[in-house]
Amino acid sequence: MFLGTYTPKLDDKGRLTLPAKFRDELRGGLMITKGQDHCLYVFTREAFTELASKVASAPLTSESARVFQRNLFSGTDEQNPDGQGRIAITPELRRYAGLSKDCVVIGAFTRAEIWDAEAWQRYQDEHEDTYAQAQEEVLPGLL
Repeated sequence: MFLGTYTPKLDDKGRLTLPAKFRDELRGGLMITKGQDHCLYVFTREAFTELASKVASAPLTSESARVFQRNLFSGTDEQNPDGQGRIAITPELRRYAGLSKDCVVIGAFTRAEIWDAEAWQRYQDEHEDTYAQAQEEVLPGLL
């Protein structure tokens, strides 16, 4: 389970140090891929395999399914954190997420997300009030 917000820096070689609280779960390897909202998703191998199976089962006759499959699978990189908990983020994934030196890594329960710090702040500015004012129709029975 991934929870919390962390602010690691991207080094000159495109490496990011994973939050210490996430390292045990990701020690066996991870999959990093393009996420929605121009962030990166980080999954355990097991969680990604489960997601990939669902995505791959979509009908090939659906254009939107093909677009999603192509972007997801072509944009995924398998990583093994080094001894210091660092992962190398490919230039294409850095470009997609607009990553600069300052990053934010958030826990999103089944995955971690990597954001450019400025993009995360813009996202928070735009969506924080929506969260604060969530109505029952967003998650029926929760509130």
